[in-house]
Amino acid sequence: MTALADLPLLASGKVREIYDLGDRLLLVASDRISTYDVIHPTPIPDKGKVLTGISVFWFEKFAELVPNHFVSATEGVPDEVRGRAIAVRKLEMVPLEAVVRGYITGSGWKDYEATGEIAGIALPAGLRESDRLPEPLFTPSTKAELGLHDETVSLARAEEIVGDAEIVGRVRDLSLALYSAAAEHALARGVILADTKFEFGFDADGVLRVGDEVLTPDSSRFWPADGYEPGHGQPSFDKQYVRDWAAGSGWDKTPPAPALPDDIVEGTRARYIEAYETITGEPFAAWLERTEP
Repeated sequence: MTALADLPLLASGKVREIYDLGDRLLLVASDRISTYDVIHPTPIPDKGKVLTGISVFWFEKFAELVPNHFVSATEGVPDEVRGRAIAVRKLEMVPLEAVVRGYITGSGWKDYEATGEIAGIALPAGLRESDRLPEPLFTPSTKAELGLHDETVSLARAEEIVGDAEIVGRVRDLSLALYSAAAEHALARGVILADTKFEFGFDADGVLRVGDEVLTPDSSRFWPADGYEPGHGQPSFDKQYVRDWAAGSGWDKTPPAPALPDDIVEGTRARYIEAYETITGEPFAAWLERTEP
């Protein structure tokens, strides 16, 4: 955990701590990494700064398209967490993970193989793993507690969970708009945005805003476009590198997670930084300079 003894700690998750700033919150991204919902004891240096920098890039780029909770990466941010923390508006969160899939992969591919559907949505027969979907799909999931798995649900079930079909519809529409705009930007940079997940909440004025992190290697699958080849899994800029190692390590995927070898740590750090630089079009050092005390 990060240590900010002079601020009230409100929550601690797999990657982030949330502190109370009074009328705002401080979101601090650590260098922790998890696979199969279990945190490994070995951190990935600079990972939290990459996640924060990428999120800020998207928050600023699409602020007019979809309202968000970002306030500042410097104002109100303690020196010791500069670069990995942002001050944000407080939100009353909608109890859903807003997942958008543009390509069929991961758990979506497994569901399709088993049922021909994802989240109750019937898909054409004959799709291959990693195929582009006919159109992006909104496939919401539950927000599981730490150590538990999210569960993909149908739109009808999402409406039951939230208790308001109109809110779910707004979350769906904003999610699809944000995914489509981000996917277009990423593709122009040579990157495929295969899928992603968002979280939304209402601010004190009743404005629905996207919160948490957005469009990072932890919340999204980014694939290099120049090597894209449907029919199998794709290389990616995310923590799949660690997940693949963990899957072949003999670990049974229950706590505690094993420590990561040095080469896996170094390779993962390089992938995160490559993701930042490819997506934003600027060197990672520029983000560090922008946020230095």
